[in-house]
Amino acid sequence: MTETIVKALEMTGQRGIINKGWGGLGTLAEPKDSIYVLDNCPHDWILLQCKAVVHHESSGLKAACPTTFVPFFGDQPFWGERVHARGVGPSPIPVDQFNLQKLVDVINFMLDPEVKEKAVELAKAMESENGVTGAVRAFLKHLPCKTDENSPPPTHGFLEFLGPVSKCLGCS
Repeated sequence: MTETIVKALEMTGQRGIINKGWGGLGTLAEPKDSIYVLDNCPHDWILLQCKAVVHHESSGLKAACPTTFVPFFGDQPFWGERVHARGVGPSPIPVDQFNLQKLVDVINFMLDPEVKEKAVELAKAMESENGVTGAVRAFLKHLPCKTDENSPPPTHGFLEFLGPVSKCLGCS
């Protein structure tokens, strides 16, 4: 996979950062001036330095980076399709279908100025969101908040924890 990444970056004239992570990437046959290999780095910092990102999750979106998913587990294919549907990245490349031509194609896709513009718009929208409030509202929305008078009241420890906040989120 590392060789494929290096060849795709060369073919598209791009520099790259390869985060070794736990996946074993980054073993280069010979050092390259245009490739930087690192072990660990805060994503919230490094992605702000990038034009685009290819990985298994969506943290690049907050940094306004066009994003390509290479999903291999869980909900990653779903989120990769959502990124594509929003126009901030191409269709995901399932890890078992990862190859040179597909990587070259997604790099070229992400370099399109319109894709970058959409990524910037999405990052601005994400900036104004309160994710914790949204998550709590979504969670509470699915809890039974009303009972008939003969039923014992629901015992949701979470609601007791929220106290008066649960009232303002629609539960009575």
